[in-house]
Amino acid sequence: MADIMIRKRKRMRSKEVKALASELEAALGIPVFDEDDAVDMAESSDFNVIFVGPDILGIVYDGKAFLTVRGILKYRPEKRAVTVDMGAVPFVINGADIMGPGITDADPDIQEGDLVWIRDVKNGQPLAIGKALRSGEALASKQPGKAIKSIHFVGDKLWKTGERS
Repeated sequence: MADIMIRKRKRMRSKEVKALASELEAALGIPVFDEDDAVDMAESSDFNVIFVGPDILGIVYDGKAFLTVRGILKYRPEKRAVTVDMGAVPFVINGADIMGPGITDADPDIQEGDLVWIRDVKNGQPLAIGKALRSGEALASKQPGKAIKSIHFVGDKLWKTGERS
């Protein structure tokens, strides 16, 4: 699998970092980096990525900032989480979209179109980042069909880029 292409990496001003951090805090309910951290924005082949120091801890997808799986592991948010049963885990970590019947729980505040993070029911470990195709209540109702479009998952190009640092 080819590495992710990073180009036009540029240091963000403290005012931009503060705005980005407050957007992430509003979405996830936890403080992330602050304006004193070295935060860079870079373009990649699929979306913009956010570097905090040497690590890619965030992405900007469809104009919305969100944490990567590594960012979720570092900051441990509780909001915007969707829990899947263990039967769905092998599919999720291979990049499959999340189907309704595999979901065991979802944050009721999730709106359709929000970026969410997916965790397994047994360990609560983050597996993937995706875009909700339904509201939180509809996700938890286990309706058949595609529920979340997978964007980034453990083991993909973006994850492997972080393994070297």
